[in-house]
Amino acid sequence: MSSRTSSFAAAVGRHRTRRTALAVLAAAGLSAALVAPAAHAQSALDNILKAKEIKIAIPTDYPPYGFVGTDLKPQGLDVEMANYIGTKLGVKVELIPVTSANRIPYLQTQKADLVISTLGKNAEREKVIDFTAAYAPFFQAVFASKSLNIKSFADLTGKTVAVTRGAMEDQELAKVAPAGVDVKRFEDHAASISAFVSGQTQAIATSASTAGTIMVKNPGLNTEYKLLLKDSPNFIGVAKGEDKLRTRVNEIIAEAKKAGDLDKLSSKWLGRPAGDLPQ
Repeated sequence: MSSRTSSFAAAVGRHRTRRTALAVLAAAGLSAALVAPAAHAQSALDNILKAKEIKIAIPTDYPPYGFVGTDLKPQGLDVEMANYIGTKLGVKVELIPVTSANRIPYLQTQKADLVISTLGKNAEREKVIDFTAAYAPFFQAVFASKSLNIKSFADLTGKTVAVTRGAMEDQELAKVAPAGVDVKRFEDHAASISAFVSGQTQAIATSASTAGTIMVKNPGLNTEYKLLLKDSPNFIGVAKGEDKLRTRVNEIIAEAKKAGDLDKLSSKWLGRPAGDLPQ
């Protein structure tokens, strides 16, 4: 056999081998692209550090976690946490306002690298995105004026407390409130807020976000956190498979927790330390 014939035969053999391999992949419902080396499968952190910028989705309509201040700039616990992470990474932060409905899609479509927007972790969400360790509490609690001495649920005896009928805070309050508490139940959150703000009740059992709105809109009431009813911590959302970014953010959260920075942030915006948050 001549060298030219031999080369042609070898080429034919290689073509058949490749065609056979592709046929096997097709039968398995795969493509050659999917089995190529995944060199760029987890590149979000690398891209962030290269661009020196991180895109972080935050709320702007959910005090005290995220809202627009009088200077028309975003502020709140989630906004400060976003800037904190950017500082620790040594990159510029692009804050991207999102709603509850679009915050996860923004992450999935790479419009945001992280979601820091009062995001709770559950089994359904874990199917589509990954989560870091918790960075802040989200809770239902009893709130009242700073001038009102309330250190325990026993101190609620003889006092009036507004609550929305059937809400989680109503259910939790019923478990711990002494018999002498005058619980005023209202049909919706607006009515509960109105009752407290107008002075019809001395305290209100509600979520941290609702209390935050009351504090922002009615600073003269001097409302503060008093008693915890239920804790539901917030986590940071990361796109599926971005383990390098998730690991680095977890390191930042752990360092912030150890340094007391998470407690400071929580105390500033929620009126209580972050406490023992889940990993």
